[in-house]
Amino acid sequence: MRIAVISESFLPTISGVTTSVCKVLEHLAATGHDAMVIAPAGAPAEYAGFPVHTVSAFNYREFPVGMPSPQVQKLLADFRPDVLHAASPFLLGAQGISAANRLDIPSVAIFQTDVAGYAHRNHLGPAAALAWRFVKWVHEGATRTLVPSSSSMAALQRLGVPRLALWTRGVDLTGFHPNLKNDPAVTALRERIAPLPRAAHAEGAARDVIVGYVGRMAPEKQVERLRALRGISGIRLALVGDGPSVPSIQRALADLPVTWLGRLSGRELAVAYASFDVFVHAGTEETFGQTIQEAHAAGLPVVAPHAGGPIDLVAHGENGYLFRPDDDRDLRHWVCQLVRDPMLRARMGEAGRRAVLGRSWPTVCAELVEYYEQAVDERLAVRADTHIPPSMQR
Repeated sequence: MRIAVISESFLPTISGVTTSVCKVLEHLAATGHDAMVIAPAGAPAEYAGFPVHTVSAFNYREFPVGMPSPQVQKLLADFRPDVLHAASPFLLGAQGISAANRLDIPSVAIFQTDVAGYAHRNHLGPAAALAWRFVKWVHEGATRTLVPSSSSMAALQRLGVPRLALWTRGVDLTGFHPNLKNDPAVTALRERIAPLPRAAHAEGAARDVIVGYVGRMAPEKQVERLRALRGISGIRLALVGDGPSVPSIQRALADLPVTWLGRLSGRELAVAYASFDVFVHAGTEETFGQTIQEAHAAGLPVVAPHAGGPIDLVAHGENGYLFRPDDDRDLRHWVCQLVRDPMLRARMGEAGRRAVLGRSWPTVCAELVEYYEQAVDERLAVRADTHIPPSMQR
């Protein structure tokens, strides 16, 4: 197949959207498909052997936002794809879907960023309703919209978005693995985060429990809520990531034992996960929760809010705990349960690993290609119903 990918986020920006798009492109290259990418300015010229075309962009909270451009329709017309993949469509993706419809190209839109939820959280009032109407308009134009969770499915169904299907995200089951805990790099990092006094080494004293977070340091992630862990004895916090909220998080957690590890990727990120004992996510606006999957793959118990994507990923009492989204005391309570019980942590970590064993990226991307094929078949059926002469069909 020939697939045109239009993405609101791409390298060098690191985000859940970028990660998914890169994994999809790698799969397409490995399985013999052809592809091209349209992305905001600043992206590399190629990825996985496929060309990357860029359009003008402006920065919003350190993210480049692609602007609509007449170049988009020309690129699609020249490439003549079988299907358009619109990753988290907003301004750029909306234009791509419209252009695809004009060119009679089926499209698969991936709902991945809760733009309307951000408007609501920031108390923008009428803007939240406008954002939802925009989301509906964009996705109504797509041949098929794929959602990552039951929560997202319900939200778009209430909105009246048609032609929905569930498509989750993959996880690197080899890179993120419980066996990595025995790696010398993990031992060194644990010593850095939670050092034992010299005398304690000889006495066999227990090391402090490391509670970790991985993700963007941005308002919607609500990392400041980890202040609720203040006063819990025997813990150390380790934070991976960067972003515009770093100063406010530093103020909120000023008197807590925090190690800032910065932005990590690849093996360094896997080592960071392996150094944690508990993984915590506090944000209530996740459409999926990719870092939760990565933590489970690494064999960690997870504490996350009973909201959005985490509801599908965390089985309360089995591989972690879901806290009441508006209750920081409940967040603290469940973290305490895990901090105090190493056997519980081990049991839940093993359950988390088992829960993600069927979600490798090759498996998930193969499902996506099937959705591409369905979109093409649906468009062919529409052409037949409208009696478009074969000479005019692509």
